[in-house]
Amino acid sequence: MERIVVDNDTGIDDALALAYLCSLDHVQIEAVTSTPGNVDVEQVAANNRALLNLCGKPEVPVLIGAREPLEIPLVTTPETHGSQGVGYATLPDPGSGPSASNDAADYWIKAARANPGELTVLLTAPLTNFALALRREPKLPCLLRKVVIMGGAFYYQGNTTPTAEWNTHVDPHAAKEVFAAYTTAAEQGLESEKLPIVCSLDTTERFEMQPEFLTKLAEEAGCDEPELVLASDAEGTLSKASSPLVRYLSDALRFYFEFHRHYDQGYIAHVHDYFAAGVAAGTLDYETRPATIDVETESQLLFGTTIADFRGLWGKPANAHVVSHNDPQAGFEELVRGLGALARKVATDS
Repeated sequence: MERIVVDNDTGIDDALALAYLCSLDHVQIEAVTSTPGNVDVEQVAANNRALLNLCGKPEVPVLIGAREPLEIPLVTTPETHGSQGVGYATLPDPGSGPSASNDAADYWIKAARANPGELTVLLTAPLTNFALALRREPKLPCLLRKVVIMGGAFYYQGNTTPTAEWNTHVDPHAAKEVFAAYTTAAEQGLESEKLPIVCSLDTTERFEMQPEFLTKLAEEAGCDEPELVLASDAEGTLSKASSPLVRYLSDALRFYFEFHRHYDQGYIAHVHDYFAAGVAAGTLDYETRPATIDVETESQLLFGTTIADFRGLWGKPANAHVVSHNDPQAGFEELVRGLGALARKVATDS
């Protein structure tokens, strides 16, 4: 059983990743902690509660951590993920939830201390909450089983500035603190397998979803009619799929397809966070390279840029494993199977 704590800023691809984890019988989601990023943190938490309810997991605690980045104002992305973070998708207000006011960083520390070596943390948001937890408990790297981070771009075009990836650009000071903490832990003898696995744009952008994916998903889910999301459709066209989960994902992803087209990338969607979720769950194949990572926080030109020393030129121990290879085709086949099964289950249980 994989026991996973998810930290996200839901977010269309965050939602896809969370739904996928809900589909896996061997994964137990211990909690979902919410970080400000794509939308403000209260909206993130509401999105998480609503999606967990839709996926048949209303018992999973949803916690709120930081309200803003460590040192700079929060910048959200309504142009990328919509005003509520999930594109055109809508869900009923799930209410506040019993765990929404708890502090995410404190939860992580208590959970890790109570379950040493058992918890995996999946981070698909800015690293604000994780940095705060590491400040309070420097031994956290030793207490966790595995850490997976979606973020950064190494010698690869950024998606927010020419060199910076979104998550690290939103809170580069937090990312810098996290990697510095793992440098210290490595110097003190932290086992290599406990260093973070970093899924950067270099490999997450290989997970380029085509709209035909939704047609395959609807078929796998047993929908009454084919689900066709076409580039020629009017923007904002809503799904009529008989499956509530397919309808939600289709409406969210249509917005994402349109966003990528607006930025001349084609009618596609880069589903970064799903790949990271597959790494955390152990369902997707990948290869990594050890590296020492740091983050630029001073230069206006390179603010939020991640740098990876793969050759040991800094004379510091590796503080991460950077994913260097993955298999998108197999990954999308796995995603169709998992979400299709979940959609059928949700429809049966409702």
